[in-house]
Amino acid sequence: MEIYRVGGCVRDELLGLPVKDTDWVVVGADAKAMFAEGYRPVGKDFPVFLHPKTQEEYALARTERKTAPGYHGFDFYAAPDVSLEEDLLRRDLTINAMAKSAEGDIIDPFGGQQDLQAGLLRHVSPAFAEDPVRVLRLARFAARFNFNVADETKVLINEMIDAGELQHLVAERVWQETAKALAEKTPSRFFYTLKEVGALEILFPEVHQLFGVPQNPQWHPEIDTGVHVMLVLDAAATLTDDISVRFASLCHDLGKGQTPVDILPSHQGHEARSIVLTKQLCERLKVPKEMQSLAVNVAELHTEVHRLLTLPAETILSVFEKLDSFRKPLRFSQYLLAGVADFRGRPGYENAEMPEKAIFQDCYSAAAAVKTDQFIEAGLQGADIAKALRSARLTAIEAIIKPYQNT
Repeated sequence: MEIYRVGGCVRDELLGLPVKDTDWVVVGADAKAMFAEGYRPVGKDFPVFLHPKTQEEYALARTERKTAPGYHGFDFYAAPDVSLEEDLLRRDLTINAMAKSAEGDIIDPFGGQQDLQAGLLRHVSPAFAEDPVRVLRLARFAARFNFNVADETKVLINEMIDAGELQHLVAERVWQETAKALAEKTPSRFFYTLKEVGALEILFPEVHQLFGVPQNPQWHPEIDTGVHVMLVLDAAATLTDDISVRFASLCHDLGKGQTPVDILPSHQGHEARSIVLTKQLCERLKVPKEMQSLAVNVAELHTEVHRLLTLPAETILSVFEKLDSFRKPLRFSQYLLAGVADFRGRPGYENAEMPEKAIFQDCYSAAAAVKTDQFIEAGLQGADIAKALRSARLTAIEAIIKPYQNT
């Protein structure tokens, strides 16, 4: 029995990054030998065992064979005669197909160290094409490490697309990889990489159609809407770790891909279509409900952030009410962060302060400070309380916004 550290933990150690989880592979053993050493099986049908002391997972070296389309269509073979190299051969990318022995030796049969140094994502074998999730993983690693895709891997992915393999991806796996990608430092690389290999149009058609669409001919003719949205997404990543805000930033301008910008002002006309497309994307990927709700709110209301100083108090209060922000204060904070990201998603504005942010926050704080208690104590009941509450909130907002609008 020989035990090796494998995969991402070896990769990250070579990159000088913190190792969060360690994956172990056992060569030269079977289930009986693992039982004899005190390991306990994780499941009935998969050769993974828990260490008797550390409770870490140890997998028997195995090979895999494609038996049906999609992610689940595999049979595996795990036995003492499966070598370490055969186990590594089934992995997705060369940078993930390295092992480290107990003595500290690196086993690298497919050139993973060389690709790490070159910043390349390269498939280990043609078996990469058997699992469409690997296309998403590759794009996620591009976002994490800022690596490029090897030319031969691009060719292989194009063959997968032509064969319809990406059509077999289930929504849960697409969203799982997308959520992880949104958590990376530069999430735009995930979508740019998918676009580069021809997968964005299939997996995220709402995002794909933004590229080539003018963003704002008057302000920034040098970028299209797709580039703007990617800049906004990365700006959101600098502002918050909250992937709900990052996802909402991704969705905020989806309607511009289907709105004739030549006949509509740049700040109008696309919100309704953005709502429809955001809901469509969320339902297809089974995005969590709270995250979907924020994305729809931002798609509908994001232009109000930039037009704040032209809005009447009634419209500003309506924004707070549509966000349900008096019951959910976090929702307004998330909305405002997405607005700042939208403001910064333009060349030269990456670190700029959005002047409306503090004013909008003051309007909200003033309105939220008005409570029902004072109206109940005054003897009001039922609908009269709600009417008085709303009137007082409007007055509070006007007190904040009027001085700015009169200058």
